[in-house]
Formats: sequence, structure tokens, C-alpha cells
Amino acid sequence: MKSAVETLSPTRAKLTVEVPFEELRPSLDAAYKKIAQQINVPGFRRGKVPPMVIDRQVGRGAVLDQAINDVLPQKYIEALQENSLTPLAQPDIEVTKFEDNATLEFTAEVDVRPEVEIPAYDGLEAEVEDIEVSDEDVEEQVKALRERFGTLNDVEREAADGDFVVMDLQARKDGEVLEGAEVAGMSYQVGRGGMLDGLDEALTGMKAGETKTFSSQLVGGDLLGEEVEVEVTVSQVQEQELPEFDDEFAQMASEFDTAEELAADVRERLGRGKRLEQAAAARDAVLEALLEKVEIPLPETMVTDELNARRQNIEQQLMYAGITMEKYLEDAKQTQEEFEAELERRVRDAVAAQFVLDEIAKTEDFNVSQEELSEHLVRRAQQSGQDPQEFANHMFEHNHIPDLVQEILRGKALATIVEAAVVKDASGNVVELKNLRPDGTIGEPEAAEEAAPEAADAEATEAEATEESADKA
Repeated sequence: MKSAVETLSPTRAKLTVEVPFEELRPSLDAAYKKIAQQINVPGFRRGKVPPMVIDRQVGRGAVLDQAINDVLPQKYIEALQENSLTPLAQPDIEVTKFEDNATLEFTAEVDVRPEVEIPAYDGLEAEVEDIEVSDEDVEEQVKALRERFGTLNDVEREAADGDFVVMDLQARKDGEVLEGAEVAGMSYQVGRGGMLDGLDEALTGMKAGETKTFSSQLVGGDLLGEEVEVEVTVSQVQEQELPEFDDEFAQMASEFDTAEELAADVRERLGRGKRLEQAAAARDAVLEALLEKVEIPLPETMVTDELNARRQNIEQQLMYAGITMEKYLEDAKQTQEEFEAELERRVRDAVAAQFVLDEIAKTEDFNVSQEELSEHLVRRAQQSGQDPQEFANHMFEHNHIPDLVQEILRGKALATIVEAAVVKDASGNVVELKNLRPDGTIGEPEAAEEAAPEAADAEATEAEATEESADKA
């Protein structure tokens, strides 16, 4: 076999491959055997039909086609290896010349990994915001804790913002109650939002026993986004009574003896959460600083595929959350064009970051131990809400283990450049960054779990830290 490569662009190559007919003979023999098992010819047992008879019954051309289909993938891979090419997608293969007993010629155009020249990444400089835990932050967390121990008391007055109501809801379309669009005896806090547009406005001012109808759009089901008439009936209006934040409350709600000790602990946990957020921001800023130093040609097919995948993922998340794209864009104060432009920018940065981190991992000669892979599998399973063993089985069965290994290698590369960087906060203080895990995610998980809810949520998004970092670059 002979092969030659033509560079069509920095990210696309064309292979021209010539395969002598002699190298086709094993595939040709296999094709005859396979066809012999599939046809019935009087006078011959199944599987024992001679090639000459198959040629008369089926045609030599069908046998040659099957042989070519069998040999092409193998010869394509050999040509990639001969020319040291790393494909990034499925090739476009075309048979350009073939006759019986003659040389087979074919071409294969494919996106390939671009050559990346990595600049020096020791001592990259970046800046992040200061860590600040305000009294208001502490008060907000203390209030959330008091609300967990609050009591609800019925009141004989109109419902106001912050009150709880017990309500029945029915959604109608053309006068018919929609299946699955009704609830009974539901407790809801006025002003909380997250259900139906117009619900909070309707509930405000209602008393127990009153019914009101308003127009809204469904946020789930087959009629997502459809305009409907919603009837809400309030059976109870309840006022939440919060316990006093004193020593007695501290002893009931925590392991501390005094309210002062509990407040100090809340402040410390918030600080740990803020440090976690600052570390994540520093990681993103360092990667952004590195990407600014290098120009990487990107395979457009890869960018398009990733764009489509992310767009589909966003649409699914919005559907599960019961939010239309129009509502999402309205809340984000974005036009469709601005959303698409921002999404494409993030995708391009993410793809570029992958190439950069892959090259650094190769340069540093990183490897992945079985322990690191197992820990990564467990963490990914936990973050996706799956059983670790079931998640691992799925990854092995669908050949996704190489992808997970690559995630860890990229994480190690990211950790290397971050720990070698000089990151300062807005006040000029150096930020210590020695808490990255081997896969590039931020350490100190206990800080995230114990700290403010928003910090814990931030940690939960660390499953694919290198890609998410690139999004912000």
C-alpha cells in the first residue's frame, strides 16, 4: 500500500491511498465466504458454493464491492498511521479508481488536529476579584436557617409578598381542563416565582376562600408555551413566624452554644465558599491569559458539531425547567443573535482550550493512574446523580473511558499552568492556588458542601472543569 497526504488547510488533510489488488485478496476471500452463507444454490450445501458459481449467481461486482467495503476502514487507518495524522471526525472517503485485478485507489478527506505551538506558560499573570463576606451575606444565610425552623400560622387577611398560601390550580384551554395541569392543596410562598407567570400577582391580595382567573403560558408538557386560562383558589393564607436568633436557637439548630458562635461559623463557611469561587475564577482567568497568547486554527466541522450539541443541551435544560427560549432570552436581556454569537464564542474558546491543554499534557508527559480514573468516575457519577458502578459500566460499554482519561490529562495540564501562574486579587494580594485536584477541578469539597448554597452549586458544576473554564475565557 502507498499513501500520500495533502494539506488542504491547517485543520484538514486529504489522503490518497493506493492498494495493490493482492492486498485485497483476504477481503475478497472473506466476501466469497460470507455470500456463500447467504445464498441457496441447488446442488451445493450452504456455505460451500464455489466462487465461480457465486460470480454467475450474484455477480463478481457485488463480491468486489463487499471486499472494498471491508478493506477501506483498515487501509484508511494504516494511511493515518503512516502519515502521523490524528483525525477529529469521520472522513469523507471516495473510491477514485478500481477495476477487477487492478490497483484500488481512494481518497479520504478528514479534519485533523492542528499543530499547536504552546508559548511559555510559567508565570502567567491574572487578576480576580477580592473575597468579601459582608454582614448582609451573613444575615441572608442566618435568615435562611431561621426559615428552616419557622412555623406557619393561619391569618385572616389578604395574602402579601412572603406569605404562604394553600391553593388549588387548574389550567384550561378552550374551556377544557388540561390533563396534568391541575394541583390541589399545594403550599406556595407568594413572590417565590418559578411556577407560572402572573401567579404571584394573582395571589397578592387574595383571601382564604377566594378564586381568581388569569392568563399565563404553560411551562411544561406537550403544550409548553401555550396561552391558557388559570384558575387559582386559595384555601389558607399563612404567615411565617421565624424564631429569634438567640442562644436558644443556636443550640437547637447547630452544635454551637451561642448565637455569636453560630454567626461566626456561618461567616467562616461563607468565606470558604468565596475562596472556592475565587479559585475557580482564577483558574478561568489563567486559561484565558494563555489562550490570548496563542492562535489556533479550529476545524469548522468540530466547532459546528459542538455548537449543535450545546444548543441542544441548553434547549433540553430549558424544557426540563419549564422555560421557553423566548423567556430565557428575555430574562437574560439578550436577542437571539446575541445569544448565538456568545454561544459560538464560548464553543470556539472551549475547542481551542482542548487543543492547548492536550499539547501541554503531551509536552509534560502526563499519565493517568487507575486510582485517578476511579476517583474521576465516582465524581462524575455523583455529579450526574447516578450510581457509580452503573455509570462506570456505561462508560466502558460505550467506549467513553478514553474521553474520561483525556479529561483528567487536560485537568492536569490546567493545574500545572494555574499553579505556576501569578494570580492577584483586586487589592494586589497574591492568591494561593495549590488546591486543584488531578483532574483540574477545585479541591476542598467540604468547603463547598458546608458553605453557602450558591458555593455548593458552583462546586457541582465542576465535572468538566477544563471545558467550562474555556467557556469563560
